[in-house]
Amino acid sequence: MDLGLNEAQQMLKTSAQDFLSAECPDTYVREMEEDERGYTPELWTKIAEQGWLGLIIPEQYGGVELEFQDLVVLLEEMGRYMLPGPFFSTVVLGGMSIMDAGNEEQKQEYLPRIAEGQIIMTLALTEPSARWDAPGVELTATANGDSYTLNGTKLFVQNAHVSDYMVVVARTGSSEKDISLFVVPTQSDGINQTLLKTIASDRQSEVVFSDVQVPSSALLGVENKGWETIQKVMQWGAIGKCAEMSGGGQQVLDMTVDYAKQRTQFGRPIGSFQAIQHHCANMATDVEGSKFITYQAAWRLSEGLPADREVAMAKAWVSDAYRRVCALGHQSHGAIGFTKEHNMQLYSRRAKASEIMFGDTDFHLENVANIIGL
Repeated sequence: MDLGLNEAQQMLKTSAQDFLSAECPDTYVREMEEDERGYTPELWTKIAEQGWLGLIIPEQYGGVELEFQDLVVLLEEMGRYMLPGPFFSTVVLGGMSIMDAGNEEQKQEYLPRIAEGQIIMTLALTEPSARWDAPGVELTATANGDSYTLNGTKLFVQNAHVSDYMVVVARTGSSEKDISLFVVPTQSDGINQTLLKTIASDRQSEVVFSDVQVPSSALLGVENKGWETIQKVMQWGAIGKCAEMSGGGQQVLDMTVDYAKQRTQFGRPIGSFQAIQHHCANMATDVEGSKFITYQAAWRLSEGLPADREVAMAKAWVSDAYRRVCALGHQSHGAIGFTKEHNMQLYSRRAKASEIMFGDTDFHLENVANIIGL
């Protein structure tokens, strides 16, 4: 196992940095926090032209057919530049669900359009119970001949307001894991959305399903077997968020080191003081640790190896590490770091939001404890 970047991954990382530094400056990030859509179609088109939307989609469906490891390299840079918009929800949550569970007809229908940037997708998983396990799914899908009727509420659905389709996680039986997935057009009759106010100023919605009718062809995979796919998607999502947090942590570290070199106090740069040096050293340790524990889990997922332990450890560690990095960044910057005009608050708010996605630290520490036999 080599956790260093190969030549292709390094090229991807460099090209992503060049593109995002030009197309996604902090001014754009701030504008999108106030924009109702949360992204611009113009940048979405440019992202599609980069081939990023089809990065891990097989070539036969119009993609580039790289590995999940390669996507993690890209997501790390997106986290560094705080790229807003529906990339994560479309590629990781929607696209990878279809790649895993979809039949050939469904893959032919959706994957080429994802790769070309023609459609936006998301995953409707979490509910008011705020649980990440199968019993937390209460939205029902009742079979009626050649169709299903969906009833229930989904909460914190990312980018639902701009999505063309949602992969909806629904209960289709009485057993705990009788869960099925459905590809549902977002504009279907009976669907009502409400945008939520979030700490990261991203776009999440409450989505209410009231007697929503979908054909049997909307079923993704096998009825009552959808939780197997969702478990994989949650692992991909958790490590994808770890990658974004690692990238964000690197940028916070870089900002803090630069500031410590330039800011003077008592006639010398504050970076010459031991307290600031130790803050930056602790931040660097957390950032590097986050990257490598993320890369290890991503490698196992890419290789198709069991990764429950590695994913849980990574999400638990990186969630806390990113929060620590941001806290030390604020302390090192002093008062200016706590102002809205400074970029520190942009990263610290995203750190808090990412911490709870796909399970918070406590959730994953409990998973680790179970895996090691406690």
